Amino acid sequence: MARNRSCTIVEYFGGDDGHCCGYCKNEKGNVSHGMWSHTMTVQDYQDLIDRGWRRSGKYVYKPIMNRTCCPQYTIRCHALKFQPSKSHKKILKKMSKFLSKGQLPKEQDDDEPMDSVCKEAGPRAPGEAIHSEVKCTPITDIHKEEAECPAVTEVQAEIADATPTDSKTLGKDSASVPDGRTIATAPRPGMGADPSRPPCRKAKDLRKERHLQKEQMRQDADGVSSTVSPPPPTPMQTNQSKSFEDFITDSLPDNSSHCLEVRLVPVNFEDPQFTASYQQSVALYARYQMAIHGDDPGACSESEFRRFLCDSPLEAEYSPDGPEVGYGSFHQQYWLDGRIVAVGVIDILPTCVSSVYLYYHPDFASLSLGSYSALREIAFTRQLQKQSPKLSYYYLGFYIHSCSKMRYKGNYRPSDLLCPETYVWVPIEQCLPRLENSCYARLNQDPDAGDARVLKDVGRVLVLYKRTVMPYAVYVRKRKGSSEEREVQQYASLVGQECAERIVLYRA
Repeated sequence: MARNRSCTIVEYFGGDDGHCCGYCKNEKGNVSHGMWSHTMTVQDYQDLIDRGWRRSGKYVYKPIMNRTCCPQYTIRCHALKFQPSKSHKKILKKMSKFLSKGQLPKEQDDDEPMDSVCKEAGPRAPGEAIHSEVKCTPITDIHKEEAECPAVTEVQAEIADATPTDSKTLGKDSASVPDGRTIATAPRPGMGADPSRPPCRKAKDLRKERHLQKEQMRQDADGVSSTVSPPPPTPMQTNQSKSFEDFITDSLPDNSSHCLEVRLVPVNFEDPQFTASYQQSVALYARYQMAIHGDDPGACSESEFRRFLCDSPLEAEYSPDGPEVGYGSFHQQYWLDGRIVAVGVIDILPTCVSSVYLYYHPDFASLSLGSYSALREIAFTRQLQKQSPKLSYYYLGFYIHSCSKMRYKGNYRPSDLLCPETYVWVPIEQCLPRLENSCYARLNQDPDAGDARVLKDVGRVLVLYKRTVMPYAVYVRKRKGSSEEREVQQYASLVGQECAERIVLYRA
């Protein structure tokens, strides 16, 4: 990452008393730590989301996992190893059929929109958090009174990538009941298959055989050689040689009734593309929130849209070894025949593309735009990785096993969940059995493992006091017996050693 004069400045609020959960609607069940970010570097935010934090606008929050009603586990997908499942291919084919023939599917799949941030995360209004002293004013270097801190040995606590194994599900016999449901029944006792009858065969194989027989009879009647050319490869054989990018390309036919274009636009009110499409995006967001989430018009106003999806603490950054578009916050706009029908809000960070939110036109809900946009964002991550080798993950936000509608994020394999106690990544296959037993679980299976990146010396935490950045140890001497150590210690344990020594904590 190219060095610059930017720094991260936050105000820490501590743990809250609970607010309405956006998933189970528990009035006081959603409990989290929070801090307001005045500015933030992309590297600091990368380190924070790797410790379970997430942003909603400029508010950054971390669920208190053992207290919140719906524990939220950070989930990431290995973009380079991703292979689309059958349901993913079906969604891509559905989009291809719509673009080529102009036919919308009649029924919508059970597909949850790609909402990676819960609006009810409890963000504080800027007026409640920002103090008059923090207004992008110049700050001095770290106070000279403090001697140089000794170098801290870097501790690496990473789990090797593990490719998930395929699982097979055994089918069950079922019987129909009058109301249309099916119930499992035991097989009837008997002598087994009748040896005098031919073995059962798939209908597809029978159709193929009849087709070949008819073709051979036609050629014999025309006097053509009786040799029949081998049948074309089955779809399964063809798909084995296809890359993920091939599936994406196939979903965008050349000769089509509709034209779909994806544009990446930086979230910047000085960018002409962003400002030209801003009002159209606001209207689309309001329509989506009211139709899909049932929001009142006042809850999806232009100011709310701006706070939630446009105000970002991340400043645009560029690096020689980074992607050409740079790092920061972006809107990935889906233009259909000259109008915006969906927008995916994403952050491009040093090692990942992080999904923030998706909103779309309700008339196109049957196209499964939540899953389709996720597939496009995975493909985009793979594209960026060619320019920046370490950028190889796609973060889908939070995986919530206790909420059945949010389990779909676990279908993008291979993927990992973040252990809420040791902050190491664990393959999701190893996590699911534990989450079946308890909605909150320590995912790291090593009972002796701890947080390897905890800051042991709270005096090294950087604080901003009277427009001067200094270590907390100096701040305490200046305040002469300040009693804030418990709060600062909690903050340091939550953000980790690297962030505590880089991020500047504002003190009034």
